[in-house]
Amino acid sequence: MKQTDGLRSWLTQADALGEIRKIDGADWDLEIGGVADIVNERGSSPAVVFDSVKGYPKGYRVVVNSLGSTKRLGLSLGMPQNLSAMDFVAEWRRRSKDLRHIPPRFVKDGPVLENIQRGKDVDILKFPTPRWFELDGGRYIGTGSVNITHDPEEGWTNLGTARVMIHDHNTVGFYIAPGRHGRIHRDKAFARGEPFKVAISVGHDPLIFLAGALEVPYGVCEYDFIGGIQGEPVDVIRGEFTGLPIPASAEIVLEGECVPGPEKIEGPFGEWTGYYGSSSRPEPIVKIHQVAHRNDPILLGYTRKWRAPLKAALVWDDLEAAGVPDVRGVWYHEAAGAAYLFLVVAIKQRYPGHARQAGLVATECHAAAYLGRYTIVVDDDIDPTNLNEVLWAVCTRSDPVVDIEILRRCWSGPLDPIIQRDQKGFNSRAIIDATRPYEWKDTFPAVSRSSKELRDRIMAKWPDKLA
Repeated sequence: MKQTDGLRSWLTQADALGEIRKIDGADWDLEIGGVADIVNERGSSPAVVFDSVKGYPKGYRVVVNSLGSTKRLGLSLGMPQNLSAMDFVAEWRRRSKDLRHIPPRFVKDGPVLENIQRGKDVDILKFPTPRWFELDGGRYIGTGSVNITHDPEEGWTNLGTARVMIHDHNTVGFYIAPGRHGRIHRDKAFARGEPFKVAISVGHDPLIFLAGALEVPYGVCEYDFIGGIQGEPVDVIRGEFTGLPIPASAEIVLEGECVPGPEKIEGPFGEWTGYYGSSSRPEPIVKIHQVAHRNDPILLGYTRKWRAPLKAALVWDDLEAAGVPDVRGVWYHEAAGAAYLFLVVAIKQRYPGHARQAGLVATECHAAAYLGRYTIVVDDDIDPTNLNEVLWAVCTRSDPVVDIEILRRCWSGPLDPIIQRDQKGFNSRAIIDATRPYEWKDTFPAVSRSSKELRDRIMAKWPDKLA
């Protein structure tokens, strides 16, 4: 999707689809976060734009739940907006296979440069940053954000989403989980005794947030990935303080540096797991030296439920690349943890061990390796997006003593709520084979349910009664 004015063009187009709600007069302290919580829980709910936030000028806005419906996700990716969940996965897989990365285009000017704060004039408290949840350790300006960093050894740029907490008018906490690309960049810089420069974009086209939060492969710049989706380069400006490429149409960009040594308590923050799983601890700080922002800037807040179709497509691709045949569907159920913890794979069984192979590969492939929990393998008559059907298969086609495999010492992280604090980093995974047992699948009890053909005929005969 080509956009000329970043987030603002996106909001205009989403509004035309009936996908935007507006609220005036909300308090930055918990009310914005409370609304975000409610709409995120509902699924396929509208994005919400907050204006006239308590204590802030009209026009200084906050957007939440930007990608919380298939329509808006399709809008961001330039895809049809009326696809079913599985059709969306299939269409994205088709398009992503043909995706050609397009590097960003450096320009000298852009809307983000309409206002500049430097040095002693920096004041990030001028933006209506919410305190999202009641037990949060502070106000988090970075939730729908991207942290733009550069690998000091390999020379590539990364855009990664990681939470950013305000400490004071020119200092933020900068938490990145171990193993994430931005964390690797920071560790390299610190090991070399160098200051680690970072540009933090906290308002931008939701496609930038999407790319920053997705599992784009190591060494690939998210700008290149976005350019491939748009079919044209992302316009970027070289940051005056950091030299890093910042989006020319961004709403707000903080530029600063992080040095080894000074640390402040970061957290806790109510994460996508639905828990304060990573608690709080001393973390490196970022001293902000420059802020660029548009007139009437818009802060992009978090969206919890949007990853499922994109991560499902990535896992499906990994399964095929590993040689697993006849995969008929892949889905993440976000009610169980924002497309990380509950993965379902549907297959048409072809040989003994096919279901176990699919489960093992899906659990530990690149797209699913971080912070997984349960992988369910089902037959191809089960819709992996339908949680009732999946649980029916688990309860009627799996025998716990033979159909559950446990993997140990898998890749987890600080956000994992079930892992004790001194054991963070590793977790276990369960693979549940909820397919008909291969040895007697052809004599397994028949399903007592109306056939698809019969259902379709009945729906066509009485559409007004059964809609």
